[in-house]
Amino acid sequence: MNRHDDRHPRDHLERELGLFDTTMLCVSSIIGAGIFLTPGTVAELLPEPSVFLAVWLVGGLLSLAGALANAELGAMFPRAGGDYVYLREAYHPLAGFVVGWLSFFVIYAGTVATLAVGFADGLARFLGLGDAGVASIAVLTIAAVSAVNYFGVRKGARLNNATAVLKLGAIVALSAWALTSSHGNWAHLFSASHSLPPGVWTNFGLALSPVLFSYLGWNAPVYVASEIHSPGFTIPRALFLGLGLCIAAYGLLNVVYLYAVPLEEIRGQANIGEQAARVLFGEAGATIVAALVLASVLGCLNATVLVGPRIAYAMALDGYFFPGVDRVHDRYRTPHSAIVAQAGTAIALVLLLRQFPSVLDYTTFAIVLATAADTTALYALRIRQPHKLRPYRAWGYPWLPALYLVANVFIAAVMLSGRPLECGIALVVTATALPFYWYLNPQAQRAH
Repeated sequence: MNRHDDRHPRDHLERELGLFDTTMLCVSSIIGAGIFLTPGTVAELLPEPSVFLAVWLVGGLLSLAGALANAELGAMFPRAGGDYVYLREAYHPLAGFVVGWLSFFVIYAGTVATLAVGFADGLARFLGLGDAGVASIAVLTIAAVSAVNYFGVRKGARLNNATAVLKLGAIVALSAWALTSSHGNWAHLFSASHSLPPGVWTNFGLALSPVLFSYLGWNAPVYVASEIHSPGFTIPRALFLGLGLCIAAYGLLNVVYLYAVPLEEIRGQANIGEQAARVLFGEAGATIVAALVLASVLGCLNATVLVGPRIAYAMALDGYFFPGVDRVHDRYRTPHSAIVAQAGTAIALVLLLRQFPSVLDYTTFAIVLATAADTTALYALRIRQPHKLRPYRAWGYPWLPALYLVANVFIAAVMLSGRPLECGIALVVTATALPFYWYLNPQAQRAH
């Protein structure tokens, strides 16, 4: 048992996750479909291959700067719930409730719904099914993955480990095969120009938005901290190892894309992964990459299903969520009521997505807000709880975590300007937390 066991006194989840499980949870949460779909958007903003490769490295390093804050917070508060706990401790229970509400109902339930629809859409293309088939597959996928996690955290972790190892192995194997193909050209990685055009750094900043989006999910381990062995040791290492593996995988894939296709042809490509495979291996290669994307999305979906319920569970432990969601299954030792609640919410969102496909575009904005709030909590807690035991202290504090905070504020501003409707919906959903806070806690106004 970890000497620093500071979890909630009513938390009856068991510590069953080790360093490998937690690292693979980080990997699965990060690598979904983004790295196969977003490079076309990134390339549109950048003038040459070296800058294109650099922005993916910078995005990874900025994510590592954010991980520094979460590593300290996760080791300091090894509890279920992640940012809900940090904001509650740093500021006020209401701050924790608002971020927890946003995280559960928008970020995690919304991401589960989006990934399930994406998986179902890809599978339906292989099977030749229509819209009704997509919705049915999405609902069944949510139910099946939720059932795996309902029947034990080890079962969910094993599925997650298998899909993470599969996707990492497939990325390395396909990249090695690709880079030895005679159909690519190493000259695509180099530019004939020796000077950068005006405005390149502004576009570089804009390109960081989809890049950071592709790295989102790196903080997944902090939400399951009360189920991790020796969290003060494990959480920081899992965050850095997981992100390091993903930075390497993303760099390798982007080199493959450029080897296969010049930057000019990457620009605007909806699925550069399939296009690069088609150039290097023919139609069979494109089919293999399409299958890899499906497996990657399924792994990311499982990781999200595993993590999300712990937020509602942690809030319920404090009496800040609907009654009964704090229950732990007598046999399986999982937050089964919270898992069912998330599955039901995600399925309802899937049915909405059939008619309103843009509704969940706000998920990214919500994630940016939540991770920025996390980072501010690090600074507040250094001031408010200076003597609190910290098994890990953020390296480079206060400057490096501040870089991630500034990047998130910039991205939030860009998104608010470019997608006001989606961002407005996210803010409205966030505001709905306020009446529920008082409804669920009639004594809260008197107590605080």
